[in-house]
Parts: sequence; structure tokens; C-alpha cells
Amino acid sequence: MVIRPEASSDHQAIRDVNRLAFGRDDEARLVDLLREGGYVSSSFVAESGPAVVGHILFSDLAIISDMGTIKALALAPMAVVPELQRHGVGSELVRHGLAACHEQGHRIVIVLGHPLFYPRFGFSAELARRLDSPYSGEAFMAVELVKDALQGIAGRVQYPPPFESL
Repeated sequence: MVIRPEASSDHQAIRDVNRLAFGRDDEARLVDLLREGGYVSSSFVAESGPAVVGHILFSDLAIISDMGTIKALALAPMAVVPELQRHGVGSELVRHGLAACHEQGHRIVIVLGHPLFYPRFGFSAELARRLDSPYSGEAFMAVELVKDALQGIAGRVQYPPPFESL
């Protein structure tokens, strides 16, 4: 398996992976809208042979606080074709994606995801507890790519407009 940045030639395969993984068009449409709106920070695909079998996307996200606007990233969506789910593809996508985001200088990543999956990568609902979001709860988590990046920060998470279409 190879993980690499998405190319424009991957767009249809990315749509297909998201539709298959989620059983609906919403996430595939979200990816297209985030891309079209210029909100994508990083997007990676997992290839097995010639086929794209997984995808992860990080988009710009703002935390509006009393200290001003704090830049962060949203991890959404992350998808793996059903026949390869629970085979490590998603884990490799998350590891690779978080490492790339850290290398790019990003400090904070927010995810709305499975509370038994994402904590193994450092995501925590506790880290996100001081952040108001339309998606609050145990599935709303944050990870600090830089130690103490969320220390003392409270505020409202502002997702890019395409998220409102879900």
C-alpha cells in the first residue's frame, strides 16, 4: 500500500471510495465542495496496486476565541473501501496525515469520529471540551500536534461553509 497526496486524476476514485465507505453521497459531495471552495489543506489517498482504496482530507478550521482566531484543521472525511476496513488502511492514513500536518506547521486537528478509533492517535474529547461546536459530544475530539497548543483556549469552532451542507 502506498499513501500519497491526491492528484486531480484521483477525484472520481475519491468520490467512489467515500460513497462506498459511507453508503451515501454526502461525504463525497463534502470533499468536492471543500476542494472547490479552496478549504483543503491536505488530502491523501491510499493505493493498493493501481486502485485508490482509502482517502483522508484535512480542511481549514477556525477556533473563534477571546484571544482571537486560532487556526486549526478539521479531519473529515476519512474513508476506506468496505472490503479493506479493519485492515489498517485507515490507521495508516491517519498517521500519515497527522505527520504531514505537523510537518506543515499545523498545531491543532479536530475530528468528529468514532470514539474507539481516534484516541489511539492522540485525539481526545477532553482536549475538545472547551470548544463549542455543533457536533459536541464524545465523538467530538481534538489532538495537539504541538504540545499544549490548546492550553487555555476556549472558543467556538467554525467549520468551513461546505460542512453546513451535510
